[in-house]
Amino acid sequence: MLNYVYEVGHPTKFLILVKAHFSDRLKIYLTTVVLVFAALACNAQGPGAKSDFWSNVRFGGGLGLGFGSNTFNIVVTPSGIYQFNPQFAAGVGLLFNYSEVNESSLTAFGGSILSYFNPIPAVQLSAEFEQVHVNLKEEFLGTTFEDQYWVPALFVGAGFGNRNVMVGLRYDLLYDNQKSIYVDPWMPFVRVYF
Repeated sequence: MLNYVYEVGHPTKFLILVKAHFSDRLKIYLTTVVLVFAALACNAQGPGAKSDFWSNVRFGGGLGLGFGSNTFNIVVTPSGIYQFNPQFAAGVGLLFNYSEVNESSLTAFGGSILSYFNPIPAVQLSAEFEQVHVNLKEEFLGTTFEDQYWVPALFVGAGFGNRNVMVGLRYDLLYDNQKSIYVDPWMPFVRVYF
């Protein structure tokens, strides 16, 4: 899976260049999980019952914007979930991230599989698998480095709130400071669904 690692002594998150390939086995696994959830959602009502599928679908996501001296970052993360019952929801999400720091830039896009469990209405436990493709361009001491690679993340988290808004903390179990687009495995979150 790992072809090479090249490290550059630059003080930003863009200092690591890594090339990895998205494995066929993982593609098959993710496709199977999505198809199983789709089949469960379609068959939840039983044969002949009137479908209320769309009344159980909720949409949401996040939007982030950051800028400063020689830096810019925008993140867009739309998602949709199916509320199977008051305790369990699952769905999919998309991710787009563009960052510039000085002369370096990072473009990342990908998708995620989401699952949320509410043991009580105000508490939410979550598991999210994310696969992101990264395009990296870094200028360092007059030399341009470019790379493209896939990087996975598996987040587990806990949040507090109500049905539409959750605030909490999540942790990336697959975090690798050589590859991840995130600075730290711990990440606060705010989830909004309608």
